[in-house]
Amino acid sequence: MTDFLSISATAHGLNYLPEYYADHAGLFADNGLSVHAKACDPWTGVLDDLASGEADIALGGLWVPGMYWGTSRQLTVFAQLNHQFPKALVMREPTPDGFDWSMLTGKTVLAPGIGGSAPYAITAGMMRESGVDSSRTTFLRDLSTPMFVELFEDGLGDAIILDITTAQIMSDRGTGHIVVEYAEVGGLGPNSVYYCRTDRFEELEERLVKFATGLDAAMATVKATPVTELEPLLAEHWPNIAMPTLSAACTRIQQSQTWDTVRIEGDASDRWMRILQEEGMVRSAPAFADLVTSRVVDAAELTSVG
Repeated sequence: MTDFLSISATAHGLNYLPEYYADHAGLFADNGLSVHAKACDPWTGVLDDLASGEADIALGGLWVPGMYWGTSRQLTVFAQLNHQFPKALVMREPTPDGFDWSMLTGKTVLAPGIGGSAPYAITAGMMRESGVDSSRTTFLRDLSTPMFVELFEDGLGDAIILDITTAQIMSDRGTGHIVVEYAEVGGLGPNSVYYCRTDRFEELEERLVKFATGLDAAMATVKATPVTELEPLLAEHWPNIAMPTLSAACTRIQQSQTWDTVRIEGDASDRWMRILQEEGMVRSAPAFADLVTSRVVDAAELTSVG
């Protein structure tokens, strides 16, 4: 008997590749699970889909369940797809002597935010962690990535925060330089996670274990597979992006810890929530144990060993 699981995601990005690979390679099917996934535009559709039951689970930033913690919309996080923040900072000129966050003092940084405030929040948080006053940098926010890229290439701002793929696109066409990758300097953080309505967790738990088991296997494979072998899947999902660009971006993520594990680490979650609290994005920082259950990942690991 095959179980069914529906996912609504906040985006369709390269950093989600292990999920796409698991479906493509039949790893979910091997565990008796049929998975249907879609990306929502606008991204807030994931919340509508969870509420209506159209989606069983959502994929997106941990900051969303964090902001809703303690409210009437109760959400339970059970696994992650990204163990780090797969972002990059692009500037107009390279920094051959290395990058330091103080280089943004007095500068204007474009922080795409139509998909949420995470790109700005993690950047400001890392600046504070390094001892740099983020309030001395002007952040332009709340517009889409394509709009900000166009404006940056036409002269607006000094730097722009981007996903790895878009950063690679700009680097390849010579309109910007990747000066720092967040995965290299930003430590661990549950950037993209899976969550469901708390009142449906027990109903879904068996299916979630099957899902996490397939996803864990896919992560290990995608991390270790030469990019040339992944190119057909990359082309299928992003046919309008040049393959050399996709391959380079994929290699960057492979070389980081982004796809290391489906297990969310308590310290990484608590750090992210602390950054959000400093930004005033949460009333109080939810503790890891209040926000995340490890039951699904624990069971998936036992299934894999068995």
